[in-house]
Amino acid sequence: MKTKLLSTLIIAVCCISVQAQKNVSVKTVNNISYYDKAETGAADSYKASQCVLDLRYPENKSGFATVVWFHGGGLTGGKRHFIRLLDQTIAIAAVSYRLSPKVEHPGYLQDAAAATAWVIRNIAQYGGDSNKIFVAGHSAGGYLSAMIGMDPRWLNERGMSNLQLAGIIPVSGQVTTHFHVKKLRGDTGPEFRPIIDEFAPLYHSASNLPPICLILGDRRIEYKNRVEENALLEVSLRNLGHTHVEFYEMGGLNHGTVGCGGLIPLENFVKNLSKNSNR
Repeated sequence: MKTKLLSTLIIAVCCISVQAQKNVSVKTVNNISYYDKAETGAADSYKASQCVLDLRYPENKSGFATVVWFHGGGLTGGKRHFIRLLDQTIAIAAVSYRLSPKVEHPGYLQDAAAATAWVIRNIAQYGGDSNKIFVAGHSAGGYLSAMIGMDPRWLNERGMSNLQLAGIIPVSGQVTTHFHVKKLRGDTGPEFRPIIDEFAPLYHSASNLPPICLILGDRRIEYKNRVEENALLEVSLRNLGHTHVEFYEMGGLNHGTVGCGGLIPLENFVKNLSKNSNR
């Protein structure tokens, strides 16, 4: 377990000083469909247009790690985008997924798993290492990354295992049942009354999960309950015997700004595990 409180000044300096590394040539491939044509079908134009990802990867390096990134937006909005890492030898797969109400629950979870499975199956053809795939996201994207990384069901449906992942990195992700999922499943209680059921990452806490990095903003200004419920996940995993959980509460950052500032521990987590990986 690691717990860090980082200053806003350090985060601000790092966020504005992102520069391409020397001798790293980066290529981008856009609008890659992560479902087969048979699964999208001519009748489902929304699925065909929405279920795509953009891949940015280093051309002059092999065996690189890849972060599969899910955007935020409460499961009802948001757009895919590349996160900006200092180390451009780390590939990014920026994923779009179907949004409520255009898709019924749990379509966004199925999409997140399908996108991740596509990366695992195909990253080698771009030079990447399929054993160095990390799932990550901010806010609702953090919820999706935690769910498909912790609940075996979703990747199993794609013929994969969540244990194939190199790491799980929710950035200010809800780890009780997501507030929008609660509504869709008929809950009429207050937003901040937590539910921990099969659609809560907390429910799937286990000792054998991949390494997990929980990144939050400052509890004084973060989304209500967010730091505390992630702290419960951290201690639950540790008490169950999980051997690699990192927890970062980043001083001075709120729910929105931790989406940028949180990329610092995210990048270090990816680099350290990729360097030390014998998988």
